[in-house]
Amino acid sequence: MSDETDDENPICALCRRPIVPGTPQSLHHLVPKLRGGKGGPTVLLHQICHNEIHATASEAELARIWNTPEALRANPRLEKFVKWIAKRPADFHSKTPGGRRGWKRR
Repeated sequence: MSDETDDENPICALCRRPIVPGTPQSLHHLVPKLRGGKGGPTVLLHQICHNEIHATASEAELARIWNTPEALRANPRLEKFVKWIAKRPADFHSKTPGGRRGWKRR
């Protein structure tokens, strides 16, 4: 598939690359449903970007701190991920290894 952007494809709210047909994608609730976000705003993401968000932060952190696309992109781990994924084709997908890194149950 092509890595070129065209006006026909939606843009991922995290990495800002186009979401080309056939690429795994999903809607992300900016405030998790279990934290009061049911019926709230959602954004379209590549599935790999969505997986990385949930591997990075807990539901409580997503609701409290990382609840806008701008805030998500400012997260140090997600900022590094966005720089890495920007070098991949728009249809790139791989499994997200492991769970939340650096996350400790309190």
